Amino acid sequence: MALLRSWVESANTADCPFPLNNLPYGVFSTAGAAPRCGAAIGEMIVDLAECEARGLLDAGGAFSQPRLNDFIALGRAKWDEVRSRLTALLAEGASADAPLVAMAGAELHLPIRVTEYTDFYASRNHAFNVGVLFRGPENALPPQWTHMPIGYNGRASSVVVSGTPIRRPMGQVRGEAGPEWVPCRRLDLELELGAIVGADSRMGERVGVEDAEAMIFGYVLLNDWSARDIQAWEYQPLGPFQSKALGTTIGAWVVTQAALEPFRCAGAERANPLLPYLHERRPGLYDLEIGWTMNGQVMGRTNYNVMYYSSAQQLAHHSSSGCPMRVGDLLGSGTISGPGRDQTGALLEMTQGGKVPVTVNGASRTFIEDGDEIGLFAQAQGEGYRIGFGPCLGRILPAQP
Repeated sequence: MALLRSWVESANTADCPFPLNNLPYGVFSTAGAAPRCGAAIGEMIVDLAECEARGLLDAGGAFSQPRLNDFIALGRAKWDEVRSRLTALLAEGASADAPLVAMAGAELHLPIRVTEYTDFYASRNHAFNVGVLFRGPENALPPQWTHMPIGYNGRASSVVVSGTPIRRPMGQVRGEAGPEWVPCRRLDLELELGAIVGADSRMGERVGVEDAEAMIFGYVLLNDWSARDIQAWEYQPLGPFQSKALGTTIGAWVVTQAALEPFRCAGAERANPLLPYLHERRPGLYDLEIGWTMNGQVMGRTNYNVMYYSSAQQLAHHSSSGCPMRVGDLLGSGTISGPGRDQTGALLEMTQGGKVPVTVNGASRTFIEDGDEIGLFAQAQGEGYRIGFGPCLGRILPAQP
């Protein structure tokens, strides 16, 4: 597929993250007006609530809401209808009557009401690297890892939108004479992609992989902030708890499955066959360059297609016990890491547990310090266009003892 040209001129450059091919959804506000739903096009935002008010779109009033959940709940047929109508409204040669707001003058908000948040552990490179640090190479990968997606239930209440400051947590860590109560000394990021569930399932109902894929509305960048010293003390036997509850930052723009469809590809090579309930008939990952920055310097860069499990497989496994899923559930992919040091998605890996510092703008770092800003980025490269996600930024504030 080539670039779809728009009468919004800023959407027609090859390096624009939001061409007509993309049309990601978000929530925005302007001075004196309440938050409402919008779609990004070039350097502008289409005011979807105003589109409804003018009769240009029909979403049952969902776009006037301060979250996308009501629109998402309308289902895939409505998602396709609105995307098709928006594409026609914004295409080159169409009458320029869609209401636009300059992105530079708008405030972006959390795009969804996060009903539940589950984070997975689906990069074999990351799982092995971290396993070596915590348990040694002989026990790096748990025996079940190549057979099922491993995850934990996180805190929906601490999911925040890009640009929200994150406070360094206090916590209990291992000390020489016993546990200590201190500010986190090993604060880290995790480079992830988050899938947004777009349909409910009933309690006791298992969702197959194909149905799971149809339930996914779209994707956001996701940073699962991690307190590694707190994690090392608490994680056995039940896994991470307070080390992951301090905050999860997501991008403001939700990129739809439809926008990513031309970039569908296979993931990492299988170590062994999966059980039938996790079989995919077609590849479930995307050729998507993804990476992260610290204080503006690019630190790591890899591709989403290194992952071992797709979001659809994660969702299918999540429901395999009959666990009900809800519109607005957020599924983190797990840290996305390639095989090389400069392809890792966390400082824990990049610095080998703090033993090998990195240089950031002339300063030595092992973990994140107060005032540091972490940014995530992702893009899929098409023929003369790219599908971008916008920024996913968070700056660290000092702990409050």
